[in-house]
Amino acid sequence: MKVSFGGTPEFARAALEAIIAAGFKVPLVLTQPDRPAGRGQKLQASPVKQLALEHGISVHQPERLKDPATHEPLIAAKPDLLVIAAYGLILPQAVLDIPRLGCINIHASLLPRWRGAAPIQRAIEAGDSETGVTIMRMEAGLDTGPMLLKESLPIASADSAASLHDKLAAMGARLIVEALRDFDRLTPMPQPAEGVTYANKIDKTEAQLDFRHPAEELARRIRAFDPFPGAAATFAGATIKLWRAVPEAGVGAPGTVLAADGRGIVIACGAGALRVTELQKPGSKRLPAADFLRGSAVVVGQRFDGAP
Repeated sequence: MKVSFGGTPEFARAALEAIIAAGFKVPLVLTQPDRPAGRGQKLQASPVKQLALEHGISVHQPERLKDPATHEPLIAAKPDLLVIAAYGLILPQAVLDIPRLGCINIHASLLPRWRGAAPIQRAIEAGDSETGVTIMRMEAGLDTGPMLLKESLPIASADSAASLHDKLAAMGARLIVEALRDFDRLTPMPQPAEGVTYANKIDKTEAQLDFRHPAEELARRIRAFDPFPGAAATFAGATIKLWRAVPEAGVGAPGTVLAADGRGIVIACGAGALRVTELQKPGSKRLPAADFLRGSAVVVGQRFDGAP
């Protein structure tokens, strides 16, 4: 079976690496164009492109796939199947129709829950107890196609978007190889009509915390927004990133510092309080609360300001 692949970030790289290691022939990789990254804003190839070039696989990087001319490399590759994982571009029907056996997608949720762009973050933010990976046939709708394989895993109380991403990337890589090997024997199952939710793309404007909300909710948001965009609050005129926090009992005006010591900075919330144990000042690195406090005085009664 010839398997072309479309994907961009690390999540997709893990899947492509597994497909290559399993011995499938990959005639073409689709990935997004090189983007500026880092302090120097130099153009940087995606993780998927880097892996493809390491293995001598042809790479195609269209900005969009609406123009029929952008389909030519895929047509020329004559894949039996196209696997998509976190590609970031919408595939028109004309592209879905190119592979002989169609297109399948590796989606990081238990469909139909969390269709869309940010299923890992939204599952944590919503307080879901579990998530997983669904291998599905692709169709024109947004993550609406019939399911081929599905596997779940619990969301740990300390899971951030970063740690959960790594678990799901490994699971997706394993499941896609299983799906490719057993493709002829898999029975597509329609997604249930009930339980549909949408995982909207994470926006930087969501980073600012509103301490009028319950501590439990804010703790989930901090985990969900690690590493991007990083939950934030304003303190002493500076934007502080809050990377780790646990909810606990506490009473006070929302945003007020209730305690500040080596065990963390306790901030009053609309219900309960947050004990923040890892923070970051502008231009600095992430620090445990004890180290942060050595360089920044935080006094009981001061305020962390969140969203207005």
